This record gives sequence, structure tokens and C-alpha cells, in this order.
Amino acid sequence: MRTQRPTTLGEFLVENQENFPYATGELTQLLSSIRLAAKVVNREINKAGLADILGLSGAENIQGENQMKLDVFANDTFLRTLRSMGEVCGVASEELEDFIVFDDELHNESKYVVLMDPLDGSSNVDVNVSVGTIFSIYRRITPIGSPVKLEDFLQPGHKQVAAGYVIYGSSTMLVFTTGHGVHGFTLDPSIGTFCLSHPNMRFPERGQIYSINEGNYIHFPEGVKRYLKFCQELDPPSGRPYTSRYIGSLVSDVHRNMIKGGIYIYPTGTMSPKGKLRLLYECNPLAFIVEQAGGRATDGFTRILDLQPTELHQRVPYFVGSTAMVLEAESFLRSDHNE
Repeated sequence: MRTQRPTTLGEFLVENQENFPYATGELTQLLSSIRLAAKVVNREINKAGLADILGLSGAENIQGENQMKLDVFANDTFLRTLRSMGEVCGVASEELEDFIVFDDELHNESKYVVLMDPLDGSSNVDVNVSVGTIFSIYRRITPIGSPVKLEDFLQPGHKQVAAGYVIYGSSTMLVFTTGHGVHGFTLDPSIGTFCLSHPNMRFPERGQIYSINEGNYIHFPEGVKRYLKFCQELDPPSGRPYTSRYIGSLVSDVHRNMIKGGIYIYPTGTMSPKGKLRLLYECNPLAFIVEQAGGRATDGFTRILDLQPTELHQRVPYFVGSTAMVLEAESFLRSDHNE
């Protein structure tokens, strides 16, 4: 019996162009360039232990965090690949203080801006733990033909036309949405091609995993503390106690919870009074994906995709995952807020 050949990412994009007809192939080309950059970064991660790209680069990013060598490599790789195409007129990166304008002749008619976290969880590479890339795509709002401006990047998350992530783990996967469901593609290393492996990914309505850095417990708001106690209580009919699973790589934690069901939390705290995760580079793109997969993403009170960004590196608290579990967490926060 003949085995059916899996659909490649390129074939899938061409076959589904009717989902974004206004793009006339531009969005397909843009996603293809992200696919290419992801393969280059994946190659370097896989040989990290053999090459001089582990450890700190000796510099800090705009967040005041030590940059890993692979952070710099991934950022440069995605910038170079996106610049080589004519679909992007500007890029903002978690690693850079300001956005970058592509205003040469090749990009004069470009309609899209890209925001990205080139290598989420990069400190885990040194210890061989999964890391990822997160990206977000918007149509510019300033006139085509003029240089992009800050307002092109400070759009609420519900304006995204596409978002995705790449997870570099035991296998390498590219997961994305264009607002028509979530689809996952696994890299076949034997042929260097992403193949459709997880069509129409969906969050279970409820899971049994909660993901949070409990080492920061003393700094959490009281509502979060009470929710964690709720997660740990014995209640077999509801599936509690839930299991604690925290990798410390946002992409990996969210990806696992999307497959198995669960909630990821990074709240405010005395150490992170506004939260730690970045709205534009991490929260918005993952929230778009999570909602398209039937999940929920909020700051504890407000839908993430409805927040109006005010700065490129804005931080927010984050509650994301299976809808029933996020609603439970929100109820504890509301009761704490009303007391």
C-alpha cells in the first residue's frame, strides 16, 4: 500500500492563499522567509555544543538582560532574511531598543511589519533545553511608500494578520495562524522541509497542568497564591490536584499545554511590578495562536488582544491556556481585587 506523502509548508501556504486574498502571495512569501531563517537558526542550535556560540555575548539587550551569543545570531539571521525579501517595511525585535526601517527601493511598496522574539528561552541552550522563536505580523497603518513609524508597531493584538512560533526541541516545529485555525509543521531533517504534522491544533477545554515559577511565590499577588492552592487541592472529580510543569521557556510551556491542556501564568509581583513578559513580542502573538486554538489569554482581567500598546517593550502579566482554567484563575484575581 502506497503511503501518502505529507503536505509541505510551502504547499500548504499555496493551497490556502484564499484565506488571505488581499495579500496576493505576499504573506505566503513572508512566511516562507521566516521558514528559511528558522532552518538556519535550527542548524546553529543543533551544533551549539560543537561551535563557539554558547554562553554570554558580553552585551546586554534593551531589557538590561545579558545577551546570549545565540540571541545575537538568531536576531541577525531573522533580520537579514526579512530584509532580503520585499514584503517587510520594518522590524521590531525584543533584542533591539528601537524598530528598524527598511526604506530602500526593494521595500518601497511593502505592506507588513514584523515583531519578534528571535530566541525565547535562550539561556536554556547551554543546558540542552528547548527554546523557540516567536513572531507577529501586522499590516502597516501609515501610507505605503513612506517610512514606517512607531504607530505601525503599536497596534493591538487583534490587528495581527499572522503569528507563530518555532520550537527547537527533540524535533523542530513551526506553528502558526493566519486567523483560520492553528497548524503545526515538523522539520524533516532528512530533506530539510517542514511537513504538516499537527493540523487544526486545539487546546483541551481543561487540562491538569499549571505552569508558573513557584520560586517567586512570595512575590505573587494574593489572588494568584490562592489560585495555586486551589490547583494543589485534592478534588478527584475535577482532576485536581493539578500537576506543576514549568520549563522556563515560554514557547515550550505554551506548546505543551496546547497539546495536553493546561495554564501558563506569569503574574505581577514585587520583582516584576508590571509582569515580565513583553506584550508585543511574546504575549500578543501567542495569544492570537491560543485563541485560534480555542484557548484564552488575558492579563488576569482584560483580553490580551484588546490591550492598546503604549511602548515597544511594554510588559504585562500573562494568563494563557485552556479556557476553563484561565477563567478559574481570573475568578481568584477578581475576588482578590474586590476585597
